[in-house]
Amino acid sequence: MVAQGKNMSKTIDYETDLYTWALHNAQLLRQGRFAELDVEHLAEELEDMGKNNRQEIVSRLKILIAHLLKWQYQFKQIAEIWPWEGGSWRSTITEQRVQLNDKLATNPSLKPFLFEAVANAYPHAVKLAAKETKIPTTDFPQKCLYSIEQILDEDFYPENQ
Repeated sequence: MVAQGKNMSKTIDYETDLYTWALHNAQLLRQGRFAELDVEHLAEELEDMGKNNRQEIVSRLKILIAHLLKWQYQFKQIAEIWPWEGGSWRSTITEQRVQLNDKLATNPSLKPFLFEAVANAYPHAVKLAAKETKIPTTDFPQKCLYSIEQILDEDFYPENQ
């Protein structure tokens, strides 16, 4: 159902069906019907897109750094017990790097945000790694020792402790 009229596109569709509202406003833009646009909600949605991109970067960094920490602090212990090559951890590390690099390629203005994102993600990554490995959080460095380049480098795996 495509909204009819100015009021419907501004209130009902936005509040009840964001997808239909977005399609309708995109159609209005393409048709040059600017006076009928729901400008206030369009601006909010555009701002939210930017926030969502930043949140995705932090979220992926949490997982990636947690796996790098697990790799560094637990891999050797596990490998000594039984022959294990870290395949699932390697897959998660690879996937997070691919997704992060793709996001940065399509949103290069997010690159300066990476330092802040790592700082935000690191404490959560430590908690995640500690929970999964049963290693106390105090055994991990207080600040991330990996550079942005290392974190994103597909060939980087930290030395085992």
